[in-house]
Amino acid sequence: MSIIEVQVPQLSESVAEGTLASWKKKIGEAVARDEILIDIETDKVVLEVPSPGAGVLVEIVKGDGETVVSGELIARIDTEAKAGAAAPAAEAPKAAAPAAKASPAAAAAAPAGTASPSARKILDEKGIAAADVAGSGRGGRVTKEDAVAAAPKAGPASAPATPTINISAPSTGVALGDRTEQRVPMTRLRARIAERLLQSQQTNAILTTFNEVNMGPMMALRKQYGEKFEKTHGVRLGFMGFFVKAACAALQKFPILNASVDGNDIIYHGYIDIGIAVGSPRGLVVPIIRNADQLSIAEIEKKIAEFGAKAKDGKLSIEELTGGTFSISNGGIFGSMMSTPIINPPQSAILGIHATKDRAMVENGQVVVRPMNYLAMSYDHRIIDGREAVLGLVTMKEALEDPSRLLLGV
Repeated sequence: MSIIEVQVPQLSESVAEGTLASWKKKIGEAVARDEILIDIETDKVVLEVPSPGAGVLVEIVKGDGETVVSGELIARIDTEAKAGAAAPAAEAPKAAAPAAKASPAAAAAAPAGTASPSARKILDEKGIAAADVAGSGRGGRVTKEDAVAAAPKAGPASAPATPTINISAPSTGVALGDRTEQRVPMTRLRARIAERLLQSQQTNAILTTFNEVNMGPMMALRKQYGEKFEKTHGVRLGFMGFFVKAACAALQKFPILNASVDGNDIIYHGYIDIGIAVGSPRGLVVPIIRNADQLSIAEIEKKIAEFGAKAKDGKLSIEELTGGTFSISNGGIFGSMMSTPIINPPQSAILGIHATKDRAMVENGQVVVRPMNYLAMSYDHRIIDGREAVLGLVTMKEALEDPSRLLLGV
């Protein structure tokens, strides 16, 4: 028998621990080398844990929903065992049989009613006692899959099988009746987002300045060169490339917008790393475009497209989400007309972009229709004065309304 251990991958310094999702394999099942065994959810990303070798999963040390740290042992694989074979006698106390119905000996290895945290939550929602479910996990432990498949016992005492939780009537005395409420714990990512946003509100003196941009020149440039741009560079010409370059122009002109606060010190960064807020199935993430000022619009568009695809598939790495000296949030893609974005600490400023709409504007005494976009820049008033903030936003406006400025650097 040759046993290899499955351990938690090395997490970054900014991520202390993670939470195990559901195991993709059960004890006794064959696994191939590099086959994904389980996902680990951290504060920033979801990490996939591949199998270090081919064999049979003989022991799961850490169950669904448990908290783990870097290098921690979570499972063992026997490279010489055959799928479906009973575990060796030495491993019997540790590993359960692969069948969904545990044998009496296996069930006796763990106290009745033992369930993983995620399984216990599901059973509580269904109104089922863990002791009434045959566990397929180690020592008869009830896994998440067991809980999902479990059905309540028939009879008047059984609770309805529903994913919602009936909450007792509030203290106001208003009866809920057959109305329901659902209590769902935050994911690690959502909890981390909440923590950082609250931190930003509590530690920064946030002020927001606004301006409006005529998007007509950019739209005309995109219409003229969009098809040729895509054929040449293999990526569509969007507006975000222009917004990133315009932000870089403002940060170069007013370095305080690219700075951060550390205690009583101001840190001026000699580089420009722009964070782009991207929606993902798990929530908002902000991957970083490194040295954005040194990239062309085509290179920026490629990076944004790459980040969008990775965010959708949950493939963003911790390194891609760490750092940043300035952020851009585009609420316009969802139809937002105006907002006051919250600074992403430890940064000191963030640009909010909104939906472009035709507006009646006055030019040379005449009312004309122009496609207008409202920009909002929130900044930390502790180190950024109104002058730098307003002039920085004006610099962005001028660059966007005359894109040739970005080419000439004026």
